[in-house]
Amino acid sequence: MGESKSGNNKISLKKRAKSFKYAFDGILYLVKSQHNAWVHLTIAIFAIIAGIALDVSFTEWCFLVFAIGFVLVAEAFNTAIEELTNLVSPAYDKKAGTVKDVAAGAVLISAIVAAIVGLIIFIPKIVLLFP
Repeated sequence: MGESKSGNNKISLKKRAKSFKYAFDGILYLVKSQHNAWVHLTIAIFAIIAGIALDVSFTEWCFLVFAIGFVLVAEAFNTAIEELTNLVSPAYDKKAGTVKDVAAGAVLISAIVAAIVGLIIFIPKIVLLFP
């Protein structure tokens, strides 16, 4: 019980480093290949600039960072699901299309939630700029 399939439970720094390399390769693939990831990153940069300019609080930063991460993670899962769906169903299949649509819908939900968080944080600060 608790043993890996190889029977070797030793922690290997080399294996940990490789796992991080693979994860960064995945992030790089996401950024290089997905137009929507670029859109989300651009909006995130604008939100960060607005946060700095409007001097958001520590708590507001926490919500902004979480919202940005939430969208990027959703986009990454969506990309992974699309790639896997394309692998197992290269020809058009209605169910495969539904899988992709639901994954894309999850990204949309996360983006809407992040936009609402941004509006809650930024609108009061912007209103105060115009007395």
